[in-house]
Amino acid sequence: MEAAALKQRDGTLAAMQKSVDQQKAAIAAAMAASIGKQGQAPNPGGKDAFFILAPLSPPPAANAGSGLALPESQIADVDCDAVPETSVAPFLLEAAQREGLEPRLLTAVIQQESAFRPCAVSDKGAQGLMQLMPDTSARLTVKDPFDAKQSIDGGAKYLKELMTRYSGNLALALGAYNAGPDKVDQAGGIVPNIPETTSYVNGILTKLGIKPPDAAAGAAPVGPVAAASTDPVPPTPPQQ
Repeated sequence: MEAAALKQRDGTLAAMQKSVDQQKAAIAAAMAASIGKQGQAPNPGGKDAFFILAPLSPPPAANAGSGLALPESQIADVDCDAVPETSVAPFLLEAAQREGLEPRLLTAVIQQESAFRPCAVSDKGAQGLMQLMPDTSARLTVKDPFDAKQSIDGGAKYLKELMTRYSGNLALALGAYNAGPDKVDQAGGIVPNIPETTSYVNGILTKLGIKPPDAAAGAAPVGPVAAASTDPVPPTPPQQ
C-alpha cells in the first residue's frame, strides 16, 4: 500500500509540474501579446479605464500573520513560485470582462485563496490559483486546475454564478465560494458563522476597501460589486 501511495504521489507531482511548466509558457505568450497591444490601449481617462487599474498591493510573506499564509497541505516540492500579478493580468482582465466582474475582485480572491501559487492544494483538495474543488472544476469544464488561465476562467465563472444566485450580494457570494452554497443557505441570509469563512470574506472585502458586515449586530451583508465599472472602488459605500 505504501509503495502504491508513493507511486500515486509521484504521478501527481509529475502532472502538476507539467501543468506548471505549461502555464508558465502560456503566461509568457500572453504577456508578449499584451505588450504588443499596449500602444492601442484606450486613454486612461476613457470609458475603458477600469480595465487598466493599478494592481492591488502584493501579498505579504506567508509568515506575516495577514491571513495569506499558504495552505499547510500545499505540496512543497513542486517547482511553483508565486506568479506576479502582472503576468496573469491578461487572463484576469479577460475573465472579468466576460463575466461582468471587477478585476480587483478576482485578484483579491486569488491572493486570499492561493497567494498566487498556481500549484496550491488545500487540505480539502481545492486546487490552483482560485482553489477550485475537483467536482467544481469538472462541472465548469476546467481540464487542468493548475493552469493559470483555466483556473481564473473557471473561478470567475463560478463566482459569477454565486453572485447571480445571491442577487449580487458580494459577502454571501464569497461565503459560498469558501464554504459552499449549502452552508450559506442554511445560515439564512448571512455569512456562515465559520471562523475560516468569516475571516476569508472579511479579508477580501477589506482588500476591496469595503467594511465587512457586522454579523454580531445583525447587519445586512454587503451589497454587490460593480460589473465592468469605470470606478475602481465598488459602489457600495462602507457601512457606518
